[in-house]
Amino acid sequence: MPAGPATADATRIEQPIILIRGFGGLSVEDEKKVAYQGFNDGTVYPQKRGENYIYEGLILRFLKSRWSYQDATNVVGYYDKEVIVDKSLVPAGFDHSLFSGHKVVIDTGMAARLINDNSFNPLKTLWVFRYYDLNDRDKFQKYGEALVRLIEFIRVLSQKKNAGTPKVNIIAHSMGGLIVRDAVQRSYKKGDAPKYINKIVTLGTPHKGISFQILKDWIPIGAEKELEYFNPEFQKDGPIGFKHFAERFPPERVLTVVGTNYRTYGPMVASWLNRAFSVAGEYGPNYNRSDGLVKQDFAQLPGSPRTFVHKCHGGPDSLVTSREAFEVSTRFLFGNIYVRLNMLEGEITRGGDIFGKSEFFFGVSIKPRGVDFDLFHQSAEAENCYGPFNSTDLTDPKVTFDWAGKDRLIWEGWLNTTELVAPNDQTGNAAKKDTDIVMRLDVYVGERDHLGFGFSDNVVFRKQYYVRAVFDDLKKLSLKALELHTGEKFGAPETGKMTAAGWEFPLGGTGFKARFRLSFAIVPESGPPKEISLAPSR
Repeated sequence: MPAGPATADATRIEQPIILIRGFGGLSVEDEKKVAYQGFNDGTVYPQKRGENYIYEGLILRFLKSRWSYQDATNVVGYYDKEVIVDKSLVPAGFDHSLFSGHKVVIDTGMAARLINDNSFNPLKTLWVFRYYDLNDRDKFQKYGEALVRLIEFIRVLSQKKNAGTPKVNIIAHSMGGLIVRDAVQRSYKKGDAPKYINKIVTLGTPHKGISFQILKDWIPIGAEKELEYFNPEFQKDGPIGFKHFAERFPPERVLTVVGTNYRTYGPMVASWLNRAFSVAGEYGPNYNRSDGLVKQDFAQLPGSPRTFVHKCHGGPDSLVTSREAFEVSTRFLFGNIYVRLNMLEGEITRGGDIFGKSEFFFGVSIKPRGVDFDLFHQSAEAENCYGPFNSTDLTDPKVTFDWAGKDRLIWEGWLNTTELVAPNDQTGNAAKKDTDIVMRLDVYVGERDHLGFGFSDNVVFRKQYYVRAVFDDLKKLSLKALELHTGEKFGAPETGKMTAAGWEFPLGGTGFKARFRLSFAIVPESGPPKEISLAPSR
């Protein structure tokens, strides 16, 4: 069974987290007035209850989470002019250049306070990178250099607190991800970036640019050079072209979170332009595979894992303000189990519009037990299902399962396990019970005739399955059984079998039948995932 991506130098132990927001428009003056650059903005869902009613925003959720992160935003200042500080004000043992002679500097008072604060743990800190305060919109490369400087500050402060010299994790939205790539591909020397950056999560970052290039009409000349970074040709062949990213940083240590809900993006003209300026593989203006601003394909990096979230690019209930983004990101950063779902074969046994031009689509949504969000979402509404296919066995040579690749990797993701202990029994001792994780697979097969003839919107097949992995010991992650169920009560499991590559199981019914493979690997505290010793009872 494949052990998963080779993240030899990565760790899932807590590391300082840098948050980078993407902006752009007529002015950034309003954004400068926002303390946390919008990472404190959440979403309210009146139709839901309990924990799912209010998502309080990424910053607050981190500070309230079990990792007990601490806010360190005020430690560093960002200015439009160089700051000059007298050497006498610099805390003992620090280099003066960290505090003076630059637009990005450590605050002397804050540094002294942190050194004397015994409760402050640098490894559990949040940092908001306020690059727009620098007023360098015509010098995009300065943003990458400033980010490298911030990372160095964090490492120095950690050393002074005897917390070692950590790497950092980065969560970047939109253009923020391009700044990270500029730092990785240009500011750091070749081979250095992986020594300083642990993992990266990008939320709707246009890694391959934005498909339409008339944005310069919306943004003043002062940001024209910044805008060039959104040009697909620049992102392909420019100095930080995405094709060369893997030469500077392991792509498997980057998770690209891809938005799919273009309908709720505020600037509707962008959504219409995304439809008009379709890209290869989208099959013309009949589809709008975007988050409203960035194409789904353009938000991905070659060789990097990706997941789909049914949210728009920005604004209320978007990639940056949704609980889904937090949950997916933290599982990638800290998850201890790596999972892969592959389709081995499939066949559609009904449908086919004889009057028009039928196209078939296949998709799966993945949801863990006990929560109200998807870790991976595909649907007809999201326009992100695999396809269109014309062959009923889903083997069209021009499609090759599109984003899934030749091995039909439907989904790869990360999970966190928590040991489950039953309430004390009558003797006062803790009663033992199986420890398990459960994922719901929502499988969809649809048909579309974009010519509008006949039954052009058939649901060929849709059914929900529950995959249950039972462990003897969640601390050691020794697997006892793998089960496939068609209901939440876990009756008699469906048929499945172990192979050298993983656990294979059939599913289907009226209209569709297929065979899938599920594989698990342990993510150690440091190093690449390791194959779980599988000895399932079924």
